Amino acid sequence: MSGNPISPTNVERSLREGEYIISTTDLAGRITAANPVFIEYSGYTEEQVLGGRLKNARHPDMPRSVFWLAWETVKGGEDFHGYIKNPSRDGSHYWAHAHITPILDAEGLLAGFRSLRRKPKPAAVAAVAPLYRRMLEAELAAGPQLAIAAGLSVLRAELAARKLSYEELMASF
Repeated sequence: MSGNPISPTNVERSLREGEYIISTTDLAGRITAANPVFIEYSGYTEEQVLGGRLKNARHPDMPRSVFWLAWETVKGGEDFHGYIKNPSRDGSHYWAHAHITPILDAEGLLAGFRSLRRKPKPAAVAAVAPLYRRMLEAELAAGPQLAIAAGLSVLRAELAARKLSYEELMASF
């Protein structure tokens, strides 16, 4: 999943009802397994996907801070639920409701992560997209070194205004 950067288009694809994108990664974020739906929506072959890094597939409309939050949550042993805009190789994109869980080895140590993505409710995408836009604007204004902190600051302000935790906010959409 490396190589030339993806040139985003405004073409949106929708996940089909009842279908799931499933992938697993190691601790470094390298893809160790991907189901056929993942392959289809990514636009890459299985050989190109396996061993690739999911962070290389971040849509430019997605705030870095959302991915930081996801990784910190699952590295801490907790499940992460959130809405993600993913790019496809052809420049199109799709929104997904992501449920990311830690994978533990036989000794109970963190060994990797599993991501299960499904079709989100349109109302959820409509609600989260403006928040992500504000987070991304803050990240871009802050510059690369302070981007994640700036995006998280916008998110924390939204959570405080709504008197919700992140999990409650995601569940409210």
